Amino acid sequence: MTIDPEPTPLSGAPLIVLVEDDPAIRTLTTRALQQNGYGVRPASSAPEMWRALEAGPVDLVLLDIMLPGTSGIDLCRALRQQSDVPIIFVSAKGSETDRVVGLELGADDYIAKPFGTSELIARIRAVLRRGALDRRHGRPEQGLLTFDGWQVNLSRRELKSPSGSLVDVTGAELDLLVSLLEHSGRVVARERLIELSRTRLGDSSDRSVDVLVSRLRRKLSHGETPAPIVTVRGIGYMLTAAVTRS
Repeated sequence: MTIDPEPTPLSGAPLIVLVEDDPAIRTLTTRALQQNGYGVRPASSAPEMWRALEAGPVDLVLLDIMLPGTSGIDLCRALRQQSDVPIIFVSAKGSETDRVVGLELGADDYIAKPFGTSELIARIRAVLRRGALDRRHGRPEQGLLTFDGWQVNLSRRELKSPSGSLVDVTGAELDLLVSLLEHSGRVVARERLIELSRTRLGDSSDRSVDVLVSRLRRKLSHGETPAPIVTVRGIGYMLTAAVTRS
């Protein structure tokens, strides 16, 4: 069966760019997405992905990690430099390291092969629903969050140290920090942090949240002053600093 490389979606249907180099998987996934009401622009490599994105606005990118030439990791990094389009990584590699790397680069979710159509559609709907909630709630958020001399610029998505220098944080780290700042002084369960974060951090049974918290602590340590994030054993994390919003 031949799939039209640029099928016409139903009016108003979300449009997905599917980047998958395996012809059989690309065909089956395209068909499954179309049967569930999505428009699809299939691509098998980096050049085809860029052409698909240039063809018009898209709502989501399904991006395989193992691609010929430029890898999905490199494509995600490049895409995040110019677009906030939701990204779901799709790969046979399902290790925790791969998930964390993908999330730190700005991916919104991660699904490992082999996967069922129902799981894929559920994850796509969840990511698109989070994006719709962001728009409904007026994101990107405005204003500044200040704590212990640190400052988070919500609209620019920047973190400044007490000395005024910009701190290099990933999208996943910043989303996690904002979630803790918005619940300062309260213990936030790991499961709740996953729900609150704009970026999907992974399942509560894995260590994605713990890894990101550990990296945040290192970046928020200032001189001999430790980061104001404490672990509440068996429950989750709490930010102990007072937070002001302006």
